[in-house]
This record gives sequence, structure tokens and C-alpha cells, in this order.
Amino acid sequence: MSTDIATTALDQDGTGRSPGRRTSTRSLAVLGALLLLLAAVALSLAIGSRSLALSTVVHALLHDDGSTAGSVIWDVRVPRTLAGIAAGAALGVAGALIQALTRNPLADPGLLGINAGAATGVVLSLTVLGLTSLWVSVWFAMAGAVIAGLLAYSLASGGRGGATPERLALGGAVIAAVFTGASQTLMLLDAQVLDQLRFWSVGSLARADSATLTAITPFIGTGLLLALALVRPLNALALGDDAARALGAHLDRTRFLGLLAVTLLCGAATAAVGPLVFVGLAVPHMARMIVGADQRWTLPLSMLLAPALLLFADVLGRVVVRPDELDAGVVTAVVGAPVFIALVRHRRTVSA
Repeated sequence: MSTDIATTALDQDGTGRSPGRRTSTRSLAVLGALLLLLAAVALSLAIGSRSLALSTVVHALLHDDGSTAGSVIWDVRVPRTLAGIAAGAALGVAGALIQALTRNPLADPGLLGINAGAATGVVLSLTVLGLTSLWVSVWFAMAGAVIAGLLAYSLASGGRGGATPERLALGGAVIAAVFTGASQTLMLLDAQVLDQLRFWSVGSLARADSATLTAITPFIGTGLLLALALVRPLNALALGDDAARALGAHLDRTRFLGLLAVTLLCGAATAAVGPLVFVGLAVPHMARMIVGADQRWTLPLSMLLAPALLLFADVLGRVVVRPDELDAGVVTAVVGAPVFIALVRHRRTVSA
């Protein structure tokens, strides 16, 4: 048997539409998400404490003439926008992966303790070693994320039955509590570090620069490729462990590789923009409502919708309190939470 059977099963949406029509609808949804992301990118490049016309943005991108507008775009807004795309895609895909691995629609990238591990690595590099370079922070964040992910998987895989979804969630909760407590203690012991980290801990794109992008791109690229390679076994897992085994899926290998992908994605994104928690929770919900549970469509759509959401939040944060700005993490929480509640209520109404 093949995991293609699982993909076929998940592809049945009960609407009576032909497979070709479902594929066309889903393709249009992905195209729409891509256009939405392009619009978010355009706004991110044009809007800030000093708004620029789109024609000025295009001219500066094509002809870097050393003007003030060109410097603002290339030195500040382009790195910030690219960091938003990379981190958003990472968090969206990581959220979809975790919800698939744990079969829990309310799971997010923080559930397995990986965000907490990454944050602890950053705090440790600042408090104990006194290292302030963002490049160094990325590596410490990745180390913390890897350690947290391995510990969570070890706790979940011990005993009979291996790393079941329930054990992954419980193991991750324990690791998250331990690492969160450790990072909070270190921050409270050093007032200077606490002041440096208070904006980062909320989640912000403001500190992103070319060095940030250089540091996180390999990790996020590897994580995204690994996630996309797991779409078929993840579809099998959605049918339950027994059915997945019958279809030839390797459960432990799929969960380990999925956790590795989540670790790479969350560690890099957390190091770059802070522990944004809402994006990875809400976006996979939106994606499944639009294209269904098939991971062949859910993962790519999450990869496009999440950075669009993050960039729109960042742009909104730049304009609502001018000349100051709100961090993207604040905006996603304040604006996104009511939207997420509405989505859940709509889903319950449809199910009833």
C-alpha cells in the first residue's frame, strides 16, 4: 500500500465537486495568497515613518542612486520585509506541521517547547557570555531550539508506543515550562539584558538587517524543504496511527523529521523576530478552511498566508501611533485574536 491512498482520502471534501474542479479552486486560493503577499510586500516597502510613493520605491529598487529614499529602502525596509517573509513562512509551516504531528488543531510552534528553547539560548548568550551580536544570537537560538526539541522528543518516545501525539504535546509542555522559567530567571537577574530583550520578546521586525537574513536563511530553507517532503506521510498520520502503519508510513521517522523541521523553522524565526506565537496557530486554521486537510495544499498556502499576515501587522504597527510604532507581535495579538475566534465559531457552526 502507499500513502497516496491517504492523500486520496483527505482529498474527499464531501461537496460533490470533481477532483479537477477542487484542484482549480485550490490553485486559485494559492494564487490569491501569493497576490496578497505581493501586496503586503509593496506596502511594507512604501509605508513607514516616512511614506514613499510606489513609483519611488520601484525606482530605488531598480536604480540605487544613493538617495535618501534609496538608503531607507535598501538599508532598512528591504531587510525588514525579507525577514518578515522568511519568519512568517517559517512560523506558518511550523504551525501546520505541529498541528499535523499532534493531530491537535489548537497546537502552535510553542507547544513543543522549541520557541522557549530558542529564547533561552538568546538570553543565555546575553546574560552569561555577554554576546550582543545578532549573528551569534541566531546560533545560540538554534542550539536552544535543537536541545528543547530533542528533549521533548526523548520524553515522548520513551516507553511503550513511542512518540504518540499525546506524549509529544505533554513532553513539549514540560520542556516549555522549564526553559521559560530558566530564561525569565536569567532576565530578572540582569536589568540591562531585560531592557534589551523586552521588545524582542514581544516579537518585532524592527531589528532585522542583512546579517539577520544571512544567518537565518539556511535554516529556514532547509526546514521548508524538509516539511514539503513530508506531505504524504503527514496525510497518512491524519488517519490515525494504525491506518498510517497499514498504509506503509514510518511513524517514528515522520515524527522525528517533522520535529526537526519545526526546530529549524522556529529556532531561526524566533532568533530573528522574537517568539511570535499567534501566526503559527491561526494561519494553518485559515489554510485548512480554504483548501481542506490535504497537506499538499495546506503547507504551501500557510507558507504564503503567514508572511502576508505578519507584514500587514508590521505595516499597521508603523502607522497607528506615528511617529512611534507598535511591534508586530502586539498587532497580531490584538487584531488577530478576534479574527481567530470568529474562524473557530464559524467552523463550529458549519460542523453543526
